[in-house]
Amino acid sequence: MPTINEILTTMDYGPAPESTKEALAWLDRHERRFGLFIDNAWSAASDTFASTNPADGVELAQLTQASSQDVDRAVAAARRAQPGWVGLGGHGRARVLYALARLLQKHARLFAVIETLDNGKTIRETRDADLPLAARHFYHHAGWAQLQSEEFADYRAVGVVGQIVPWNFPLLMLAWKIAPALAAGNTVVFKPAEFTSLSALLFAEICQQAGVPAGVVNVVTGDGRVGEAIVNHPGIDKLAFTGSTEVGRLIRKASAGSGKKLSLELGGKSPFIVFEDADLDAAVEGLVDSIWFNQGQVCCAGSRLLVQESIQERFLGKVRARMENLRLGSPLDKSMDVGALVDPVQQQRIHGLVEAARAEGCTIWQPNCEIPSTGSWFLPTLITGASTSAAVAQAEIFGPVLVAMSFRTPAEAIQLANNTVYGLAACVWSESISLALDVAPQIKAGVVWINTANQFDAACGFGGYRESGFGREGGKEGMYEYMTALSEDARPALPVVEAKGALKSSPSSLSSPSSQSSGSGNVFGIDRTAKLYIGGKQARPDGAYSRAIVGADGAFIADVGEGNRKDIRNAVEAAHKASGWAKATAHNRAQVLYYIAENLAIRADEFAARLAAMTGSANPAKEVQASIERLFYYAAWADKYDGLAHQPPMHGITVALNEPVGVIGIICPNEAPLLGFISLVAPALALGNRVIAVPSEAYPLAATDLYQVLDTSDLPGGALNIVTGSADELARTLATHSDVDAVWRHDGSAEGCAEVERLSAESLKRTWVGGAKGRDWYSTRQSGGRAVLAHASQVKNVWIPYGV
Repeated sequence: MPTINEILTTMDYGPAPESTKEALAWLDRHERRFGLFIDNAWSAASDTFASTNPADGVELAQLTQASSQDVDRAVAAARRAQPGWVGLGGHGRARVLYALARLLQKHARLFAVIETLDNGKTIRETRDADLPLAARHFYHHAGWAQLQSEEFADYRAVGVVGQIVPWNFPLLMLAWKIAPALAAGNTVVFKPAEFTSLSALLFAEICQQAGVPAGVVNVVTGDGRVGEAIVNHPGIDKLAFTGSTEVGRLIRKASAGSGKKLSLELGGKSPFIVFEDADLDAAVEGLVDSIWFNQGQVCCAGSRLLVQESIQERFLGKVRARMENLRLGSPLDKSMDVGALVDPVQQQRIHGLVEAARAEGCTIWQPNCEIPSTGSWFLPTLITGASTSAAVAQAEIFGPVLVAMSFRTPAEAIQLANNTVYGLAACVWSESISLALDVAPQIKAGVVWINTANQFDAACGFGGYRESGFGREGGKEGMYEYMTALSEDARPALPVVEAKGALKSSPSSLSSPSSQSSGSGNVFGIDRTAKLYIGGKQARPDGAYSRAIVGADGAFIADVGEGNRKDIRNAVEAAHKASGWAKATAHNRAQVLYYIAENLAIRADEFAARLAAMTGSANPAKEVQASIERLFYYAAWADKYDGLAHQPPMHGITVALNEPVGVIGIICPNEAPLLGFISLVAPALALGNRVIAVPSEAYPLAATDLYQVLDTSDLPGGALNIVTGSADELARTLATHSDVDAVWRHDGSAEGCAEVERLSAESLKRTWVGGAKGRDWYSTRQSGGRAVLAHASQVKNVWIPYGV
């Protein structure tokens, strides 16, 4: 008679198929042909293409290829509907979002089966992960709609939003995008992925049932031409895109200079770090959830395993054993772990990358299991022996492929983790909470999971750094993506020129070394050119060229250095060496800003005289005083711009940290040259960024006179670097520099701002531009507050489970 152990050893899962009856009946009710959903009505299907089941290649339905005219109709419907949707009020919108959440729950099984048929992911994932989280987003954002007038009193809806999502999480990406957009009062033109549009069309049906007003949600299907029409449409106020980094770059370039708000959630190559003290069995299960969830077709998949050398072989042995037990097969079978890839093209791409790694000498290991004869499939794969520069270690494979490497020390783990152009997510596994919390902030990623993986919630923001894009989905920061500060509406149409006064000479106007010239009492008759300020020291411009600065009366005042590409390179290098500024306490940064204000106040008369001589300002003392107050203002914010602690539905918390962006290039305005400079540089410094500032091209002496103030204010060398010269040339260099993390331009040049946005697309750095409009630099509503601080920071969400 067999023992219990023998019986358990021979037991296997039996088939547990999910019924497709209701899903197929829904398709049949539409005669398996779908038009577009525009203005609460369905168009007749035309110019159709097939949507197929990737698990067996069987056609599910014919979908409509939208035209540019269809996109025009959708945008026009959304524009007509938007004032009424805003006018419904927060409570009215909350009721509609709540109804959508309830209907998603009511029809959850239908949605789950449709999603599995259309996408190829397992029914367990669509049923247990995608649908509950999609409903959660509508519930959560119904709450934000209800609280909008209180929590976002200084903001308004952006307007009409164009949203484009990928095929890996069709319904979940829809919820992430549409829920906050509607909560804020926007209307939507939504484009699902060409391969996986069915759940979006089913969602359009429940919009009708939920009482969503006509034109508020519009769904247009088709290929990349439809997305291109949305991106380029002048009636779109905001673009939200999730997809590949390559397409994200194209969207950034296409939207440059348009004034459209933009958020991009792009690719990733996320590290999964396992320290020697980790619970290895738990880490293995986390790894399964991280890389083989959804067949690895996840932007934040833990595709790079970094395991401490002392446990490498032991851990990889456990990983291989677990891979042998992964079940691959029909996605509709509830006992399956791995489903089908979305399309044969994706399967061929993954196969090509894996075979290239084999040719390079890597070891390829796959479990011994059968692959179905039809459909798009790829076995779970483990690659070892790859170099850090290998394609499989750097490229986003977007499949069930894990690349494993080892490290010796935490410092080496961090270095390997950050050795990528991406910065979306990471996992850290260690039983030492002090080690985990030390490592997590040092990883350049927007989300870090500690002793867990692939956790998501509507209350917690999700998004990346660097070539993983910018902007956040979910949480309060996700709501801001769909709103505009009211202060932006109050900005003047053009830069404001201050009233001129009678030019007065005074001894103080001639006392600065940089003001001495052959015509200002210098007995040697030799002009002293104001140098650049790089790494805490004055530096001659690399090109040895200077430009003359004349005053309001046309008389020569001084020369300033003409900075060039090499000067910017030197400034960026100095800024990176000053990384300690980001690690300084907020209290310390505040003290330095107070010192700068104090030392500026001591020399207030001198700076006022300089401003009068350069600009002819009628009240230069007002600008100096406002600059001192602005320094105090951001010193006050330095230790008060705190993060948040979220309580997602897990046993733990998510800590949202406001981190510095990094190195920011700032092109300062010509109007209010001292106050504008301070108003942009101070918030960046307050939050720990390092700055390369290009002062007013017309009136740069307001900034060059600050060198001695900075030298006596304990500001570390390299935290602030000042390069004078051509705003266009220097902005161009900053925007194309791969080690600059963001560029701000506020000098009133519409073409210059568009160029910064366009050139930044290559490295997908963040931008903040003012366009051709002006800004009241004396107003803290337009030049201060959380809206400005948000540009100087990025949110990192660290998930910390406890008690488990």
